Amino acid sequence: MKKSNKQLLEGSNAIALTIKAIKPGVISAYPITPQTHIVEDLAKFKANGQESYEYVRAESEFAAASIVLGASATGARTYSATSSQGLLLMAEVIYNISGNRLPVVMTVANRAVSAPINIWNDHSDIMGMRDAGAILLFAENHQEAVDQHVLAYKIAEALAIPVFVNVDGFITTHSYESCEIPSAKLIAKFLPAYKAKPGEYLDPKNPITMGVFAGPEYYFDFRKNLQNDLLSSAKLIEREYKNWKKLFPTDKKEAAVKIDNGLIEYYGPKNPKTVLVALGSVAGTIKQVIDSAGSKNSTGLLKIRCYRPFPDKAVQQALKGVKRVITIEKAYGLGYQSPLYSDLAVALYGEKIKLKSQIVGLGGQDVTEKEISKIIKTYETI
Repeated sequence: MKKSNKQLLEGSNAIALTIKAIKPGVISAYPITPQTHIVEDLAKFKANGQESYEYVRAESEFAAASIVLGASATGARTYSATSSQGLLLMAEVIYNISGNRLPVVMTVANRAVSAPINIWNDHSDIMGMRDAGAILLFAENHQEAVDQHVLAYKIAEALAIPVFVNVDGFITTHSYESCEIPSAKLIAKFLPAYKAKPGEYLDPKNPITMGVFAGPEYYFDFRKNLQNDLLSSAKLIEREYKNWKKLFPTDKKEAAVKIDNGLIEYYGPKNPKTVLVALGSVAGTIKQVIDSAGSKNSTGLLKIRCYRPFPDKAVQQALKGVKRVITIEKAYGLGYQSPLYSDLAVALYGEKIKLKSQIVGLGGQDVTEKEISKIIKTYETI
């Protein structure tokens, strides 16, 4: 049996310690609430001589994204972190990172987007970038965030696609939970030192062209190849998640967990009548509601761990035979339906499932057990 090394850690500190153990070559970021503690810790590790990575102070999020793009293009393992307006300022560069097939890993401390100005959590920021060509993972808690960052590098470097790990601002970044940080030695067993393939990075001894000008006859093929690789990445994500959990099992599997992989998690009764579908930390609140109902409970939770690529086949299988599905979302799809609802509507097209959407927690509003229970009760007669 593996000896437990659990610690009580702030979420940001847990993420920073994990990145430290992964050993990137270049880190660049610009501080923005609520991401700041992550990059502060990483800067301290460098300043104290604990790590040898290059830590490049940037004058903006646009510059930070450009720095890790350039470093990744030369074959270095890179890392950045951002939030809200910072993520949007990076938008142009993020499209270039994915289009140039660079395996950049970034933490997004999800936060509302201005205006009006708000520094608290919702998912408006990442939903504005969901189609930029990056793989998007969502963590419910500290331990899941730790695991997903290790997985992110494995996936990004295997597929040459950027991966963003989403954690809820303040709720995850600034709270304290018990979690376990894998050692650098253990991580190295799963994630060897990164060595870019010859001909896929900038090298004066082996010149290549990166970021070419592509006319109509070529551009379509570039985008199609990225789309195909994103869609097919789901199988690799699921496989590598299972490999990682075999190497680093942290928690005893709860009886209520019926499905557990890198794409989704199902928590609840075997044959639910209603299933709530959610991203991020709100899943923990939903689990508490399910547990409180005891043996009378007929509601389950489908937690989406991997939002892009959207795991439609896994979702279809998990929701087979369910009567009602309610998406619990922290973002509006302004001008139309909410993002997660729209994705599920496509995935479940033709199924005899009543699908509803509920927007919660915008701008950091508390999402309580009472509110979740009220949502379930409101729709259970439909």
